[in-house]
Amino acid sequence: MTEPRELLTRMFQAAVRAAQPEHCIPAFLPARPKGRTIVIGAGKASAAMAQAFEKHWPGPIEGVVVTRYGYAVPCERLQILEAAHPVPDEAGEAAAQRLFEQVRGLSADDLVICLISGGGSSLLPMPGAGVTLADKQAINRALLKSGATIAEMNCVRRHLSGIKGGRLAAACSPARVVNLLISDVPGDQPCDIASGPTVADPTTCADALDIVRRYAIDLPAEARRLLESGEGETLKPGDARLTRVETHLIATPQMALEAAASVARDAGVTPVLLGDRIEGEARDVGKVLGGIALQVRAHGQPSPTPCVLLSGGEATVTVRGHGRGGRNVEYLLSTAITLDGAPGIYGLAGDTDGVDGQEEIAGALITPDTLARAWAAGMPPRAHLDDNDGHGFFERLGDSLITGPTLTNVNDFRAILVL
Repeated sequence: MTEPRELLTRMFQAAVRAAQPEHCIPAFLPARPKGRTIVIGAGKASAAMAQAFEKHWPGPIEGVVVTRYGYAVPCERLQILEAAHPVPDEAGEAAAQRLFEQVRGLSADDLVICLISGGGSSLLPMPGAGVTLADKQAINRALLKSGATIAEMNCVRRHLSGIKGGRLAAACSPARVVNLLISDVPGDQPCDIASGPTVADPTTCADALDIVRRYAIDLPAEARRLLESGEGETLKPGDARLTRVETHLIATPQMALEAAASVARDAGVTPVLLGDRIEGEARDVGKVLGGIALQVRAHGQPSPTPCVLLSGGEATVTVRGHGRGGRNVEYLLSTAITLDGAPGIYGLAGDTDGVDGQEEIAGALITPDTLARAWAAGMPPRAHLDDNDGHGFFERLGDSLITGPTLTNVNDFRAILVL
């Protein structure tokens, strides 16, 4: 069989490749309209999506998309803007305004192609009435550290926004809107992908307030007023302005897991798909999945060896220490501690966008000797976990997973190989 680290890396690469826009876009091209074709979009994959759409579209197009700094790719007819992620900046605010300008004054004969992927929430920071960009930045930082799920964070973001929660789609009316989405959220709910700028939102301002209270988020006065007054309400299912909107999920976490499973089978390893929406504190997810791996090793359940446990979703990290966070490295360090050097068990965890937390590192790998090497280097594993210092831990061991920008995003990928 292939060397374990190499096999795990190949599975991760297959998961990322399955979500590449060039492979996904062509099957979802709509019919050409009588009028103009406008392309808009936001997310870590939006530039690559724009490039693929431009390549395969048979007619004239115009438009603009915004992606993360460093994720731009060249397009001939579409404008690519860059902005900050995960905390928004002025460039993102200007880009959000440009998208609105692009769809102003359209007719029923026009077609808007909306290319949305994960990361769009911070890349389209158009604050709601009375809220400032500085307010949005502070709220975003607080949410990222709070331990809130991605759905909870995006619920708050939608209701404090002037563009999310269907508002951008309303601006496109009466044109036809075709959403092409790459999902990075557990459950693949369109309203949670980039906080749903062009889809209906079933959540409410009251829901957003409950989340703010639950995680003790300190809201600026104008942001609180927007929620308490209901002025920040989003477009709901059945809204007449959304009747000409259609939505397609062109790449999802499940598709990525299935691609990795195919690589495992070809290598003679049984894939066990545990789910694409496993959430919770990263260290708790690590304990659970590590425990399942030990059950495989001891009893051949739920599968005999050799097998690989595959899962996806978005864990959370409540940052209490002085480390840099990163849900994949925190999960993996917790897994290693749970495994405690058990022989024949290897693991990889990485974000398919190539960035774990705020670090330009996708994730890391573990081997049966990870803890022994750490102790020999004077690095107590649990102390690093308690300090939320997974990145520092794996960097010093030389076990970081570094990919650079992958130009797509279907969230976290986790694999535990049991031989």
